[in-house]
Amino acid sequence: MKKRNNYTRALRTLGALAGCLALAAFGPQFRMPRFAKVLSAHAQIPVQIPPKKPADQQKEVPQVGGTTKINVNLVRLYVTVRDKHGAIVTNLGKSDFKVYEDGTEQKIAFFSKDMTDPITLAMMIDTSGSQAHLLDAEKQTASRFLRDILKKDDLATVISFDTTVNMLADFSDDQQVLQSAIDKAEINAPIALGPTSGDIPGTVLYDAINQICAEKLPEETGRKGMIILTDAEDEGSTSTLRSAIYAAQEANAVVHVLLIAERMGYFMAGQSYSGDMVAHEMAEQTGGRVIPIRNNNDLDKAFDEISEELRSQYIVAYYPANQTANGAYRKIKVEATQDKQGLKVLTREGYYAPNRASE
Repeated sequence: MKKRNNYTRALRTLGALAGCLALAAFGPQFRMPRFAKVLSAHAQIPVQIPPKKPADQQKEVPQVGGTTKINVNLVRLYVTVRDKHGAIVTNLGKSDFKVYEDGTEQKIAFFSKDMTDPITLAMMIDTSGSQAHLLDAEKQTASRFLRDILKKDDLATVISFDTTVNMLADFSDDQQVLQSAIDKAEINAPIALGPTSGDIPGTVLYDAINQICAEKLPEETGRKGMIILTDAEDEGSTSTLRSAIYAAQEANAVVHVLLIAERMGYFMAGQSYSGDMVAHEMAEQTGGRVIPIRNNNDLDKAFDEISEELRSQYIVAYYPANQTANGAYRKIKVEATQDKQGLKVLTREGYYAPNRASE
């Protein structure tokens, strides 16, 4: 795997050190097991979610005078703006944005529309039985997407999840490695919906998100995204939707869901379907999107839209006016001042403030 430039490597080293200090603060009982390159198909991975603690406070800030400064209070947002027709808007400036935290306007400390920040992607493929009919198309389109999107200093990892979470390829920019990993994805659960039986899990979506966010994404820099091909129907995770969203927010990762759901199948099986709600909650809370997939053409279009979005984000950062370290959730709203033009702003909806007790 090619090495990133010195700036990127320095940030990753500092991020890794910060992660180690955070783990030490909670004790070994909260340290998650490391991924194997390819996990056993039937070895369930325990997921331990630490008690609620401060979510992602940005650890990296732009270079000033050749020196990288670190400040844990900076809130860094990746912002996408679309017009009333759905087209991405790329010609806005700092004065075109307003940022609010819990209803109070914040002073923008840093703004950029330089789209050269490295991208770190987690490609997550649902390989439970409900995805059997589109898996081959998913693999082909995912391969093309990674070939098109990855540029210098960008990285991607490939994960499949069904009854277990499987790391098919660690972070890499090697297209052959990523292609080989995608090729390994295969259905590893009965075609029938839901858990296989009793206590055996069916689709551990929440566990998969928690693991990649806790173990892999925190040490990465730049724009971080999770692209999840799934029906978003979790069966058998030891963690919850809330903890999965929290983990993504803490890792400052945007969740995009390509929703592939056979709703009629759930109805015919006498089961309720909640995947729509789950997918939208994850995406909205992290600044991502939900794109329904019905056929191969939808799949191609969805990946193209996400590719365009990843390359067209503004960076908006601010120091919160509220410096109270109470661990509370802070609601974020970003507005484009040109609202009369019907602009829609997409970014994460909030974060958890630091908690003095955990510092």
